[in-house]
Amino acid sequence: MIIMSYLLAGVFAGLVAGLLGVGGGIVVVPVLILAFEAQGFAEQIMTHMAIGTSLATIVFTSASSVFRHNKLNGVAWPMFWPLCLGIVFGAIGGVITVVQLDGALLKKMIGVFVILVAMKMLFVPALGGNRAQPAKTMLAFAGTLIGWVSAMFGIGGGTLSVPFLSQYRMQMKQIVGTSAACGIPIAVVGSLTNMLVGAGEASLPTWSVGYVYLPALLG
Repeated sequence: MIIMSYLLAGVFAGLVAGLLGVGGGIVVVPVLILAFEAQGFAEQIMTHMAIGTSLATIVFTSASSVFRHNKLNGVAWPMFWPLCLGIVFGAIGGVITVVQLDGALLKKMIGVFVILVAMKMLFVPALGGNRAQPAKTMLAFAGTLIGWVSAMFGIGGGTLSVPFLSQYRMQMKQIVGTSAACGIPIAVVGSLTNMLVGAGEASLPTWSVGYVYLPALLG
């Protein structure tokens, strides 16, 4: 039953990633927390493992999504590269922030974050998208913030990068495709950092590499 939950979460996360330009983490993290609770993982590392494993899955969901979007000229690469630079540093900082937090507090923070995202989608009107392309320094700063928050909550960044990119004169397909591309550096840097910082944790279950749980990742 646990393995089936991993498979179903992966299918749904992949669908969300391809459709909306997000990495699927906003789906995967809550499912993994429930699955890890059912498996009896230690509470102090359970949420950290859900975040680290979610980021590792986003490597695959984002790469698959970007491949398709790029074939349709749906990625604005000149905007992506400055964002990517900031994302790398932000993602490292996000993981370092998370490992300082208590597992129970972190779980509550994720719940509040998901509720805030839902409320924004329901009640905040979409931006007009009339601004000219921002400077590279602005993109790098935005990328740092996107990478930091995304690595903290185990998401691919689309929750933040889609609204940010929507401010500018871009086609919607490029907003979604560029957002999906941003998920790759978030996922790669975030998951590798989680593997490194979690390597010495004594209460990790078997088949873990730091805070990444391999059976859930494969599912």
